[in-house]
Amino acid sequence: MFVSDCRREFYDVIVTQRVLLLVASDVDALCACKILQALFQCDHVQYTLVPVSGWQELETAFLEHKDQFKYFVLINCGANVDLLEILQPEEDTFFFVCDSHRPINVVNVYNDTQIKLLVKQDDELDVPAYDDIFRDEEEEEEDSENESDGSEPSDKRRRFEEDVIERTMKRRQRREWEARRREILFDYEQYEYHGTSSAMVMFDLAWIMSKDLNDMLWWAIVGLTDQWVQDKITQMKYVTDIGVLQRHVSRHNHRNEDEENSLSIDCTRIAFEYDLRLALYQHWSLYESLCNTSYTSARLKLWSVQGQKRLQEFLADMGLPLKQVKQKFNSMDMTLKENLREMIEESANKFGMKDLRVQTFSIHFGFKNKFSASDIVYATTSLMENIEKEGAETTNFIRALDSLSRGNLDKLHQGLDLAKKQLRAIQQTVASCICTNLVISQGPFLYCCLMEGTPDVKLFSKPVSLCLLSKNLLKSFVCSTKNKRCKLLPLIMAAPMDVEQGTVIMVGIPPETESSDKKNFFGRAFEKAAESTHSRTLHNHFDMAIIELKTEDRSKFLDALISLLS
Repeated sequence: MFVSDCRREFYDVIVTQRVLLLVASDVDALCACKILQALFQCDHVQYTLVPVSGWQELETAFLEHKDQFKYFVLINCGANVDLLEILQPEEDTFFFVCDSHRPINVVNVYNDTQIKLLVKQDDELDVPAYDDIFRDEEEEEEDSENESDGSEPSDKRRRFEEDVIERTMKRRQRREWEARRREILFDYEQYEYHGTSSAMVMFDLAWIMSKDLNDMLWWAIVGLTDQWVQDKITQMKYVTDIGVLQRHVSRHNHRNEDEENSLSIDCTRIAFEYDLRLALYQHWSLYESLCNTSYTSARLKLWSVQGQKRLQEFLADMGLPLKQVKQKFNSMDMTLKENLREMIEESANKFGMKDLRVQTFSIHFGFKNKFSASDIVYATTSLMENIEKEGAETTNFIRALDSLSRGNLDKLHQGLDLAKKQLRAIQQTVASCICTNLVISQGPFLYCCLMEGTPDVKLFSKPVSLCLLSKNLLKSFVCSTKNKRCKLLPLIMAAPMDVEQGTVIMVGIPPETESSDKKNFFGRAFEKAAESTHSRTLHNHFDMAIIELKTEDRSKFLDALISLLS
């Protein structure tokens, strides 16, 4: 059931209860969690936080805690499956689900008692009508009943014939209804996509209750930016949501001339700006950032010798000396830094990079520390999927969560260093895949498989890193190939998951087209291919288009996908 009044139907209900928070492992979920934690702190709400990275962990966490808790809040997990069927809860257990995954399962939508969905009111959901999906039990019983009474034999016969005709008609109607139901559900569930960021939904709640702070607003911005960096939403949706947040930023960070209302120069402040679409450039050198940003790398084709020449020409066109661009951005000449955006934009248009400018926000912690929203996303993601420090996944989750607090700048800088390594690894792998022709056309889709022993292959056993690599690889491949048909194809990417168990992790990415609506059909396709070939797959991720598969079943699974999608 959709919650129409978040404050009355959600927050006022749980504020006096003990609550279990189940939070998915993505940056948007972390930001939504931080906002909710801040609200809980204001009202002294007792809660327990459990990170969950997949359906198995969600089930385990529920089974472990179902006796102590009756109220469960699920962030970025749970909306796109039938929760009651998976978890089998008692009737006095309630779930509040704030999840950006779409489509929302119809059973969750029409369950009026136990499942409450926290969704932004103006999201287009296109949920099928109740009568098209569900039939009342009384109707079904009527259909199956065989009426009989003690009338005369001729009456009985006539009545019997009428009953047979009536039952035949009802059976035909039922078959037609079921066929239509299957068709409607197939159309509704065929594509997977994302709705409004969960962090924005939680910020709206804080705003309605007049408890919104600058920190909460920043977390909402980071949640939205995560969706944009991970390519989960369209450019139009991103710009619309940026506009909504910009109004809140103006409200919280205005600088009046009168002394009473002016903000101190050394306090936290958020600013809207048109920034460069270059990853981490303010914490790196401009040269490294240009080389390791997927957009510039793909457009300049930096994996080739010709591409490296084009980069040199691009820098020369801007009039930037190599000595300046190869040193840390903070150490560049002030005169160059002041006009940098205008210089880069002017030259970028000549080199076919028209979208190098992007609307975003930055935050200042006093004089010294300035971060853009995408910096935080990259840093938090790399902390969450850190492979350098062996330990429980929960440790990485807590580190990533802590890095979002402004009191933990050391953790954030640690995340930025890891993010640089991650971006380098992604670009090196993209270059190697394109130069060695590892991306092959399988008919209805492109396919690329990383072999065991590839540098940084361990990093790509993590879902978010593999998705980032796949999206960057597809962008670069589209720019490098001369085959027009291949430019319109989606990509399936596989990487070794666990060598001892003989499993691979596989992800499906929708086609890279300008009109792309970011809808992904691979989730359903993977399920059908696994079913038809009896492949040993594990559909454990909250994103349906990411699966784990036994290595020896890979070829028959791919054959089934080819025939299914052809």
